[in-house]
Amino acid sequence: MTDDRPDPPLEAPEREMLDSWLDFHRATLAWKCEGLSDAQLRERAVPPSTMSLLGLVRHMADVELNWFRRVLSAEAIVGGHFWNPENKDGDFDDVDDASVEEAFATWRDECDNARTVAARMQLDDTALQARRNEQVSLRWVLVHMIEEYARHNGHADLLRQRIDGSTGD
Repeated sequence: MTDDRPDPPLEAPEREMLDSWLDFHRATLAWKCEGLSDAQLRERAVPPSTMSLLGLVRHMADVELNWFRRVLSAEAIVGGHFWNPENKDGDFDDVDDASVEEAFATWRDECDNARTVAARMQLDDTALQARRNEQVSLRWVLVHMIEEYARHNGHADLLRQRIDGSTGD
């Protein structure tokens, strides 16, 4: 695995720091998947978990869609790319025949869209988070996305180590 992730700055204004850490964690997920076959990306953790690296990529594509399209852009979207109300865990469960290429392309597209949406906003700008019926700021979304990636990158680290022994921060 070649680690070419962008290092977040040690000192920077808040916005640059948040954007940098989010991009670092996005790059970390890609790095954890680097060099693996489609079959390896589909390998599950341990029963009864259905978690796989491919499932994590699909899940994060839908998380990006949720916060940056559904919430911050107020797009009327039901379900996600890889799940729907009748199959809420489809992002993780339905990877056996899923296209790896499609999952990564969708995830990258959602990350690009998220950067575009965030660039139009200030940290204190808010949007309605319908599930809670409360306003949420871009700052909160960025911090939450960093947390979400960090948590799932821990899962990715364990999955990758199980697959081929590779480790790294």
